[in-house]
Amino acid sequence: MGHALLLVQLVVILLTARGLAWLLRWVGQPPVIGEMIAGLMLGPLVFGALAPAWQGWLFAPASLPVLDGLSQIGLVLFMFIVGAELRLPGGVRQTLRAAGAVGGFAVLLPVGLAVLIAPMLYARYAPAGIGYWPFALFMAASLAITAMPVLARILKDRHVTHTPVGQLALTAAAMADVLAWILLALTVALISAHGDWAPFWRSVLGVGVMLALCFGALRPLLRRWLARHAADGGPTGGVLAVLLIGALGCAAMTEWLHLHAVFGAFVFGLCLPRDDALLAGLIERLEHVAVIALMPVFFALTGLSTSVDAFQREALGAFALILAVAVAGKVVGGALGARLGGHGWRDSFAVGSLMNARGMMELIVLKIGLDAGVIGHEMFTLLLLMAIVTTLMTTPMLLYFSRHRRVATMGRSGDPDRD
Repeated sequence: MGHALLLVQLVVILLTARGLAWLLRWVGQPPVIGEMIAGLMLGPLVFGALAPAWQGWLFAPASLPVLDGLSQIGLVLFMFIVGAELRLPGGVRQTLRAAGAVGGFAVLLPVGLAVLIAPMLYARYAPAGIGYWPFALFMAASLAITAMPVLARILKDRHVTHTPVGQLALTAAAMADVLAWILLALTVALISAHGDWAPFWRSVLGVGVMLALCFGALRPLLRRWLARHAADGGPTGGVLAVLLIGALGCAAMTEWLHLHAVFGAFVFGLCLPRDDALLAGLIERLEHVAVIALMPVFFALTGLSTSVDAFQREALGAFALILAVAVAGKVVGGALGARLGGHGWRDSFAVGSLMNARGMMELIVLKIGLDAGVIGHEMFTLLLLMAIVTTLMTTPMLLYFSRHRRVATMGRSGDPDRD
């Protein structure tokens, strides 16, 4: 019955995810929004409320470790690809100063606002035993994230990837995400230390050694090896196996260092040569499997982690506060950075609107926080709803602020599965 139940779970998860992704795509939203909402619907908020017996049978607690294992593999593969494709878009190196300003303000302002509201949330939502600063820093990291894959998909659908606004937003999102992931890694290391600074510094030192090995030794070795064995950029089965071993090995190393496995996979992707043909091969061989087959499992598990208590009156007030801070921090921060970079106010707010997209990356951050015990199920639910709402807002806000007429075209071109 165990194998049969797993197969039924996967059928239900994929049908729900793809159905809602298709539906949301027809109203101009990226498919990942539908998949995120599908996860919510399969959890206690919808499926559990309408048919608790069926939901309890389909997602019996004893069956969840297998689903969790599949979702972890999907996360590692996805973050490996994200690291491999993180680069400066072509032709924008002269705008690095403006992108740095956008990325910096779009991180610093949400971080500052999150620390400002953390005292209002700490007593009610921090789990027992979690100190104020780990909770506040995690809130800061969760509000500072921008989902670069979702942002890129929105730009592609609106045919503005190569406009000044699109190029600036892509470059700034790359910078902002690196800063936010560094902050998150330090926060998780601080949490895992449980007040003892020795484990924290061991984690920091271990990550430093891994970074030095990856970029100082592994990267040049990979460049020469790939030039010999994948000269045309297309990874063979043997090349793909080596890259998977590297990604999984680095993921295991950061897990051993009491960080999350996604950090190691992301770093290994970063240290690969910036080769468009190699990236296209990795996307074809790995990403479609991770995004279409495995990430919906991750979304379903996030939905199962939500709490109906998040809809109490007090919690709704906290949600309004979190949402206001999240939107203001990203939109205003990104707009100020773009304005300082010499762009007009309309284009600046279009950039800020794009920086407000959180999507899948935010869910990964929230799952890391939940697994680390720095937030409970109520705060997890509130932040998950914030991620969905802010990502839903991105396309309408971009259409409103952008002065490029072709942005207003309801584009349907592109790969519908690239989120």
